[in-house]
Amino acid sequence: MSVVVFGVAENSPCAGKGVRAGDKLVAINGNEINDVLDYQFHIKEEKLVIELHSARGRRKKVKIKKSENEDLGILFETYLMDKQRRCANKCIFCFIDQLPSGLRDSLYFKDDDSRLSFLFGNYITLTNLTRREADRIIKMRLSPVNVSVHTMDPCLRVKMMGNKTAGDCLSYLREFADSGIKINAQIVLCPGINDGAALEYSLSQLLDLHPATQSVAVVPVGLTKHREGLHKLEGYTPKQAGEVIDIIDRFNNENAASGFPKMAFAADEFFIKSGKDMPGMDYYGDFPQLENGVGMWTLLKEEFLSELESFSGNVLGGSREVTIATGEAAYPLMLFLSEKAAQAIQGLHVKVVKVTNSFFGEDITVSGLLTGGDIFCRLSNQSLGDELLIPLSSLRHEEDIFLDGMTVAELGEKLDVSVRAVANSGSELLLALIGG
Repeated sequence: MSVVVFGVAENSPCAGKGVRAGDKLVAINGNEINDVLDYQFHIKEEKLVIELHSARGRRKKVKIKKSENEDLGILFETYLMDKQRRCANKCIFCFIDQLPSGLRDSLYFKDDDSRLSFLFGNYITLTNLTRREADRIIKMRLSPVNVSVHTMDPCLRVKMMGNKTAGDCLSYLREFADSGIKINAQIVLCPGINDGAALEYSLSQLLDLHPATQSVAVVPVGLTKHREGLHKLEGYTPKQAGEVIDIIDRFNNENAASGFPKMAFAADEFFIKSGKDMPGMDYYGDFPQLENGVGMWTLLKEEFLSELESFSGNVLGGSREVTIATGEAAYPLMLFLSEKAAQAIQGLHVKVVKVTNSFFGEDITVSGLLTGGDIFCRLSNQSLGDELLIPLSSLRHEEDIFLDGMTVAELGEKLDVSVRAVANSGSELLLALIGG
């Protein structure tokens, strides 16, 4: 195989060396280049021989000397250098299958690409991982690999994921572990299907892969109101959510007595649903599963209070009124933090508004799935003060647009207020509150 060169960056090692747009990159130091992982792995050395085919089919070799780990400066049409791998599963809990119709096409794309696991931390299911790709992970020491496990029972995994290879491909985990590849796992939990004894079994099997298994995030299934024709599933009740936490705590405590580090973590949603107190900082260690909603509440709270305590400007230059729009799950925390800030900073007035998710359904309570339309409906005809703060997580990655297609600018225009998207960070939240 080969990859078409899109261009060459100015002042890069390849600039002026005869590498041109339209050339096909075939190999580096004799190693075939198929995609971004091959490319990044084989350009690390200081002396390289690049083999190309020109647009006219002429074979040529270019010798390059550069600093170790310096990029060559060859540009490609897409970051991955080829097409993104599509998910081959039909999971009974798939969130994308629960999206309403009429959204942008890109929102309906289901990725399951091992390269994105190492490059961006995406989770993969292993069902479409080829033998060549597995061998490459081991050869290149691509670690950690983030895996959507869901269950370690092969037969149950086939049933849950709607893919006959879903059970057999679990063998890759043992191969990775034996080769020193670290593993982060995710389990999407469905009541009565892969929780209870099935969860205990999955955790025990993942423990058997220690020390390769670094962490396991246990998250509740997300159910929208758009489930026509899909597998019948129920959400977690407070009692069931508490039982999940108990299983995880018992697992961790038993393993701690045997000298194992804490490995399994319940998502914040389980604590919110159950009514149990949110754990402190020590519970989460170095927060290995933050992107899965594990420990976000605690980290934000402690970061914010720490920043507030060290904040020297306890008096604003004048009065400032701010509105925070948040989802149901984070509402108590936002209310608590805003009250702390208003008490500590003279002249600051904060209103926290809980926004119900009508777009996806009232069972979706996380702030990251709020839409511009729902925020507008909740806040229209209200006095919003100097600025409206919205969760950055509710916007598409690196875009100022909500899942329903409304832009931040459109929301601000409709509400006649300045809108600021705030990351899940204590320091950024405090800065936004004071208008910094």
